[in-house]
Amino acid sequence: MRVSGYIFGAALLVLTNPAMALTFKSGQTISGGDASAPPITPDLMAACEPASLTPHPTETLQALSFNIRYDSGDTGHNGWATRAPKVASIFTKYDVDFGGLQEVLHHQLDWLEENLPAYHFVGVGRDDGVEAGEYAPIFFRKDMFELIETDTIWLSETPTEAGSKGWDAALPRIATFATLRHKPSGEVMLLGSAHYDHRGTQARQNSGKVIQDYITAQRATYDMPLRVLVGDFNDIPNSSTTNAIERQNCLFDSRRMADNNIGPNSTWNGFRSIEAYRRIDYIFMNPALPVASHIIDDERIKGGYPSDHLPVITVMSAPQ
Repeated sequence: MRVSGYIFGAALLVLTNPAMALTFKSGQTISGGDASAPPITPDLMAACEPASLTPHPTETLQALSFNIRYDSGDTGHNGWATRAPKVASIFTKYDVDFGGLQEVLHHQLDWLEENLPAYHFVGVGRDDGVEAGEYAPIFFRKDMFELIETDTIWLSETPTEAGSKGWDAALPRIATFATLRHKPSGEVMLLGSAHYDHRGTQARQNSGKVIQDYITAQRATYDMPLRVLVGDFNDIPNSSTTNAIERQNCLFDSRRMADNNIGPNSTWNGFRSIEAYRRIDYIFMNPALPVASHIIDDERIKGGYPSDHLPVITVMSAPQ
């Protein structure tokens, strides 16, 4: 992948923003505030197991996290019929290997499966654990990964109860996981796609522990040296939400791990303009492989954004 071959609408921003609390038009308040993604501190690294994978000298893996915006029924410029090809183009543009999506309704998933035949998608609707409500599906290249197992958990006090809401959450929230085998190397990885609540502060803080419990259980069954969690976490860097993920799971914001950071300091555009300091979509991973680049793609396609969120891409070394 040639990262330098892409032109983005905003220059690389490296900013240190003091601790803040921001209230957005939706009524959501989020706190924290290091948009520049500081280096991972030694005390955080010391709590994690050392890297056990040998990076391939030339091959890379491209991961994608993308909240594609549910189909609201809009038939205009921001409607799904117009946006769907734009969403699919991101997969091709970055030669994506695996990742997760959010706010995907069942018919949108059907469209993606039909139009992206190289990928396998897994997940369930959050309302009933079958097809109702939004998915947070996992996807991966069929020729590169083998599915071992998949689960969806609800980010609540009862993670196996379909449709359950946790704590002060406004809506049911889920995380979908897939245990995968990387065919070229034989290594096993755990991939998760999560969508945290947009209003419930307590729910966002506690969701990290629900995810931690699931990851701990999976690691007791499988040797999985690579673990990646992507998603819309509805909170900004250095917040209690993101800190919980990093400290509880040894999964770090890949922007902090990357040799190169490309794109704005936000992943939210609301179909209008990019709102500064609102980086709420992430690719977290354990420090098992070097990360070459972290990209937030702010390009408009044919005059419009593919979604009200910006896609996030991480380029990492492939395991050897």
